[in-house]
Amino acid sequence: HVQLQESGPGLVKPSQTLSLTCTVSGDSITSNYYYWTWIRQPPGKGLEWVASIYQTGNADYFHSVKDRFTISRDNARNTLYLQMTSLKPEDTAIYYCVKGGPYTDFSIRGQGTQVTVSS
Repeated sequence: HVQLQESGPGLVKPSQTLSLTCTVSGDSITSNYYYWTWIRQPPGKGLEWVASIYQTGNADYFHSVKDRFTISRDNARNTLYLQMTSLKPEDTAIYYCVKGGPYTDFSIRGQGTQVTVSS
């Protein structure tokens, strides 16, 4: 069965940059029928879709992170990435990588990694 492991937690100041990594095992990120996604859960709130990358390599982003975050993948390493720039305090959340697209239930996901943006 597929396993996803996020890494790259951090405490950063506003406007700084942080990159997250998701290592996938038990499945290939180049599978024809799956998208791969990052979601987050801010403190005291529900899960929130952040970005998805498709088989073609095209990507979609939540409006509040568009132009600041970049989702990408390394097929040879079977790894997903999320580069986050110009971070804001409202980006503080637990970030998860997910097997599936933006309209799934996000049930196939890793254990998450904490990102805190604070001055």
